[in-house]
Amino acid sequence: MNFELERASYGVDGTPILTDISLAVGAGEVVTVIGPSGAGKSTLLRLAALFERPTDGAVRCDGTEPWSLPRGDRLALRRRIGVVFQQASLFETSVARNVDAGRRIRRPWSSRLRGFAERLTARWIHGSPTVDDRTLEALELVGLRDEWDRDAASLSGGEAQRVSFARALAPRPELLVLDEPTSDLDPRNTAILERAIGRARDRDHGVLLATHDMHQAERISDRVAFLLDGELVEIGPPERVFEEPRDERTARFVRGDLLYDENELLV
Repeated sequence: MNFELERASYGVDGTPILTDISLAVGAGEVVTVIGPSGAGKSTLLRLAALFERPTDGAVRCDGTEPWSLPRGDRLALRRRIGVVFQQASLFETSVARNVDAGRRIRRPWSSRLRGFAERLTARWIHGSPTVDDRTLEALELVGLRDEWDRDAASLSGGEAQRVSFARALAPRPELLVLDEPTSDLDPRNTAILERAIGRARDRDHGVLLATHDMHQAERISDRVAFLLDGELVEIGPPERVFEEPRDERTARFVRGDLLYDENELLV
């Protein structure tokens, strides 16, 4: 999927949150959004995930404006997008059932009922639950293939986030939208998820990721976008944005040299 925001703006009750954002994510590309808290990063991701409609401008997926489509067609388009939030939200069931949840809700009810009957039959014949190959493949990408039958309640925070990532990957989405997925993780779990992001890119998934970790943005990005006060200040390859930024506001941010006066950011 080729995703694009074209001069998109978003506001609530007359208060602007994003203004005139133009941003594209191509297949097999990782675009990372950086910026201070309150800059509008999460709102931008919600537009990309088709959770919110821009108040002005356009969103396009493969050239199609999803908000001009009938609800059913827009839902089908949204199901081509995988989303991972900052906090893992797992169901009280096994790891495999959590990972398969995203695929189940994308199926028609007839297919869901057939799958339920097949699982019951397999359990009756074999005496143990079975797991789908695509679920195992997604768990393999996050290093948890052998943990498929664990109770999700027994997982550490880092393992739970890896399961959330596998759940987003299992339906094989064309665009991944990731809202600070490694912000609370230790270095090992962070490295595992960064490797999984790289492998998703290798499979031609587009990735749009928000992060506060500048080193992460340098490591995994094809392009980095700097967002400040709802404005896209600049976007480019990480080596340019971090080493030779074109805007002084970007330079201040990446240096950690932002100035404050009476709790207001001076730019």
